[in-house]
Amino acid sequence: MFSFVLPLLMGVPASGGEGGGSASFLTSLIPFAAIIAIFYFLIIRPQNKKQKETQRMLEALKKGDKVVTIGGVHGTIQSVKDKTVIVRVDENVKLEFSRSAVSSVERAEKAEKEEKKESGDGAAEAEDKKDSDAGE
Repeated sequence: MFSFVLPLLMGVPASGGEGGGSASFLTSLIPFAAIIAIFYFLIIRPQNKKQKETQRMLEALKKGDKVVTIGGVHGTIQSVKDKTVIVRVDENVKLEFSRSAVSSVERAEKAEKEEKKESGDGAAEAEDKKDSDAGE
């Protein structure tokens, strides 16, 4: 098998003579096409996916989300404007950031569980117990 593939990838003509000019050209393009495919699937496509995911995250920002900025500031969103968000960092400290400065959102899954606990919902306690059992 390798005796056929290796010369093909190297661009060596199958026949010993000069007769296959177009075949030689075609075999020399195969490695370039393979490299382009590898770059697309390993570099370009994952980067585009990540960029779309980040854009969706920034569009879905809402009041009450816990966020981390690119500068490492942790806080809770107090209000959302067109291009900026106001983040509450401490009791009386509010900072206004560009939306693009938000690097990650810690969705309120933990906050929702805490709210269910506070409301006395037995299902939330059972869910927390199941989560803690699964972690062991």
